[in-house]
Amino acid sequence: MIFLNLAIWLPILAGVVLLALGRDDNARVVRWLSLVFALASFLVTIPLITGFDTTQAGMQFSTDLTWIERFNAHYHVAVDGISVWFVLLTALITVVVVISAWEVITERVNQYMAAFLILSGVMVGVFAAVDGLLFYTFFEATLIPMYIIIGVWGGPNRIYASFKFFLYTLLGSLLMLVAIVYLYIQSNASFDILAWQKLPLSMTAQTALFFAFLAAFAVKVPMWPVHTWLPDVHVEAPTGGSAVLAAIMLKLGAYGFLRFSLPIAPDASHHWAWLIIAMSIVAVVYIGLVAMVQTDMKKLVAYSSIAHMGFCTLGFFIFNSLGMQGAIIQMISHGFVSAAMFLGIGVLYDRVHSRDIAAYGGVANTMPMFAAFAVLFAMANCGLPGTAGFVGEWMVIIASTGYNFWIAALAATALIFGAAYTLWMVKRVYFGPVTKGSVSRLKDINPREFFMLAVLAVAVLAMGLYPKPFTDVMQVSVDALLKHVAQPKLI
Repeated sequence: MIFLNLAIWLPILAGVVLLALGRDDNARVVRWLSLVFALASFLVTIPLITGFDTTQAGMQFSTDLTWIERFNAHYHVAVDGISVWFVLLTALITVVVVISAWEVITERVNQYMAAFLILSGVMVGVFAAVDGLLFYTFFEATLIPMYIIIGVWGGPNRIYASFKFFLYTLLGSLLMLVAIVYLYIQSNASFDILAWQKLPLSMTAQTALFFAFLAAFAVKVPMWPVHTWLPDVHVEAPTGGSAVLAAIMLKLGAYGFLRFSLPIAPDASHHWAWLIIAMSIVAVVYIGLVAMVQTDMKKLVAYSSIAHMGFCTLGFFIFNSLGMQGAIIQMISHGFVSAAMFLGIGVLYDRVHSRDIAAYGGVANTMPMFAAFAVLFAMANCGLPGTAGFVGEWMVIIASTGYNFWIAALAATALIFGAAYTLWMVKRVYFGPVTKGSVSRLKDINPREFFMLAVLAVAVLAMGLYPKPFTDVMQVSVDALLKHVAQPKLI
């Protein structure tokens, strides 16, 4: 119980401490304190996995305290087999991001590190919240540090990108707030998400709730056609911001489907599944084609993220245990792979100050160690067997075959398009002769960068070669969710 609370509040309090240390006078101390706090925040999440009871479908490590007594709102946090891995993933990515910024961020270091630590705690709060108002509070609170990260440390068009990010995600979430208020009234003044999941509702009410939640979660994922904010934000965001955005923040929307849309409105979810499947397939196919014509490495990986997240929503709405587990595995693996891809682009950008594919060529000749990591992560992005990128996508494709062959066939094109645009980038950036003077002067990665990339490489290979620990933890919770969703609760 205490470990989950520490996972939420330790990084938040650490961020507050860093803000109190002054701006740039104590930069070295701030960096080391940030790393210590991030590592401590990661270490307290490990007992959540080692102590998790894989035979229980319900919530574990629960804390339930009265928060706002007048409104019957509770500080109720807990995790189940679906959410526990995301707590660990969030804490791990935060450690890597702190290391990635060690030498790169030289101004407002304490504010930069504090923003990521606070963001980490708030995102863990989203995955752990069992109270609807608490969930909404954490969900919206994630916007503030990320808005600041993009707006202060981003690229030339950072103000435009940060406003676009904030407005898209905030406007989508307002309909979710209306849905939460409605459920609060219908459940006799309760914000308990588990009680909402048992609440009988008419088809009209379920449909309205389904689309209200869809407005919030589809923007966050992001699903086609509300995806246009993501490439702009990724291009302008600093490297660490892109890594956290792709690895964790996109998962908040997908997680919302599992915690709200499916269990609270199961009949509407079945009725409108065709729409989500269609949007997911468009994301996989169309966005994959869009990625193929990108000349900016960050934009290419950003569009790739949208296509890969299409597998997640597809897996949820075919109502199959293998598909849903595959979708959750895809969320976790995409967290590792996308973070690694963006951090790798950041390594090159720090040296050459360009994200254009045309600005490179033959990087493997001057940075062989880095190129080895980059090619590994690229192969994982393609879905190469033996890497984390393969497992989830393959599970969703196999599950989709039992649902509808043509849907599975269209989904499988992602493996083709993914290989096409990723290998196209790899060939032009890393292989061939060195033709640019800037590339000929490149120096290979230092020990800090090696460690940062090695951590993610181990995660990508471990998950790809032996995904059983991940599926063992989530299987009972996934089966319980599917059993719940299969039971009508119309009135």
